[in-house]
Amino acid sequence: MKSVSQSPAERAPLSRERVLRGAVAIADAGGIGALTMRSLASELGVKPMSLYHYVAGKDEILDGIVDLVFSEIELPAADGDWRSQMVRRAISARRALRRHPWAIGLMQSRANPGPATLRHHDATLGTLRAASFSVAMTAHAYALLDSYIYGFALQEASLPFNPQTVSAAAEAITRQFAGEYPHLTEMTTEHILRPGYDFGDEFEIGLGVILDALTRTIAANASQPTPDRRSCGSAGT
Repeated sequence: MKSVSQSPAERAPLSRERVLRGAVAIADAGGIGALTMRSLASELGVKPMSLYHYVAGKDEILDGIVDLVFSEIELPAADGDWRSQMVRRAISARRALRRHPWAIGLMQSRANPGPATLRHHDATLGTLRAASFSVAMTAHAYALLDSYIYGFALQEASLPFNPQTVSAAAEAITRQFAGEYPHLTEMTTEHILRPGYDFGDEFEIGLGVILDALTRTIAANASQPTPDRRSCGSAGT
């Protein structure tokens, strides 16, 4: 297998970091299915057995490269405006997943999260808690945001066109089915074919809808009266 990285002829000494970076390079170039111990050894210019001095096997490699992707996502700050912090974190996560689309299905699947993963989760939870979300509502908000981020990233990665080719694809579909699907034709001609259309622009619009709903939840909870502790005792007290 030809190396997919741009390593100099004088290679750096083998290390766990270099092993994981090599694994990311392979996955970026050919998808996660292209990553094997043999392909990784070829990428690094070493014998397969040499890898086992730094990683126990492929599972540890997968844990490690997922942690590397998490390390690329900006951490939200609990002392900032929670909404702007969630926007910043979501945009950063989407960009990381566009660089590493193979990670979309792995980000939440690993049973041994690394330090970058744990820092990311803790910072996100801390920002939501600092915004006055309850523990339960923090869990709901985090699940909702991540479902949207990962779902959008998966949909975006699966599209059969890109911003440069979408107009040609849409025009071909419109010509082929003109008159047969009026609502699809309307959407194509009045929205998709407008100058500068990019499906990725939908991301922040949908994110805003979710954050609007979460903002209303905070306001609704704040308006509820605090229960009188004296009325919460057991009967007869």
